[in-house]
Amino acid sequence: MKTCVIFTGSGPILIVTTYASLTDPRFVDKMVSKGIMKFIGYELPSVLVQEKYGAHFTAVMNDVKQTDDLRVLDYNGHNVFYNFSFDQMGNPIYYE
Repeated sequence: MKTCVIFTGSGPILIVTTYASLTDPRFVDKMVSKGIMKFIGYELPSVLVQEKYGAHFTAVMNDVKQTDDLRVLDYNGHNVFYNFSFDQMGNPIYYE
């Protein structure tokens, strides 16, 4: 499981995914199907995300309506952007 900040044209979102890489063709296809054709992604330590989001993280992970391969944890760009420092993010992954 990976937790990642994805910077899109409309702002950052926080996701949890089971894909091995943000460049996995199946991940990219999933993003494209959601209208995201270009992005910059950064992995975050899952423990850090769980600490910051607490019960909300658990609720999203236990939501049977969502698929296991990609779950959106937070789509409030302001919240996502200011919850994590750049030092906490991994190396950028670019896709276009």
